[in-house]
Amino acid sequence: MAYLIFLLGAVFGSFLNVCIYRLPRELSLIRPGSHCPQCQRSLAWYENIPIVAYAALGGRCRSCRKPIGWQYPVVEALNGALWVVLYRHFGLSAVWVLYAAMASGLVVSTFIDLEFRIIPDEISLGGLLVGLVASVLVPELHHTAHRGAALLQSVIGALVGGGLLYGTGVLGNVLFRRESMGGGDVKLLAMAGSLMGWQLATLSFFLAPLLAFIPGLMILLWKKSHEIPYGPFLALAIVASLIRGQWLLEVLGVTEVARVMKTYYF
Repeated sequence: MAYLIFLLGAVFGSFLNVCIYRLPRELSLIRPGSHCPQCQRSLAWYENIPIVAYAALGGRCRSCRKPIGWQYPVVEALNGALWVVLYRHFGLSAVWVLYAAMASGLVVSTFIDLEFRIIPDEISLGGLLVGLVASVLVPELHHTAHRGAALLQSVIGALVGGGLLYGTGVLGNVLFRRESMGGGDVKLLAMAGSLMGWQLATLSFFLAPLLAFIPGLMILLWKKSHEIPYGPFLALAIVASLIRGQWLLEVLGVTEVARVMKTYYF
């Protein structure tokens, strides 16, 4: 089953590559069909086979022989691997479907942010809306069978996730007298919070800067720049929290505190 899920994830990864290329350029995701961005030739179906087609073509367009970006097979393989990891953790369920979709959105956000320093609202705000609606339809996302309670947890998760980054950004603006946190990052963590809940959103908030510390230090030393795309580290923190967050919260004793808070306040 895991092999099939990897294949499906890789196939969907081909569409993610379309999103990564077209969303920041404000192009249609539907028309035209898949084509070489260099010579504009439409691709045959067998040239769209995930990973295999790239290897068979030697990483070059069959017509113009210009290089095909390395990102294409990487995105396909990465999305397939993420789907498998989440499947092993959550099983074949509605919860897995929603988290797999979120992980795919994080992949798109990561590669767009790396190149363009933006996170499209189609991913963050669209995902936030999906998270709120999904919490009503699949309350198991928030470990409850009550739809109203799940929606409340989704709203709290979005507010806490977005609020933590927004507050950090405001504080950074005051201290450094320049924009220190992009609005796209705020909306991305709000989206994740609507699906994961406030505990894992908070864990992601604290984990992301730890993941960004060494790369940020390297960029500072080599490029003399304080600016780094934060979205990729935030996305990695979200995925890590989703997979191992509950274990870490148990170790830290946060889960018991949250259970008491939920009993008395929620």
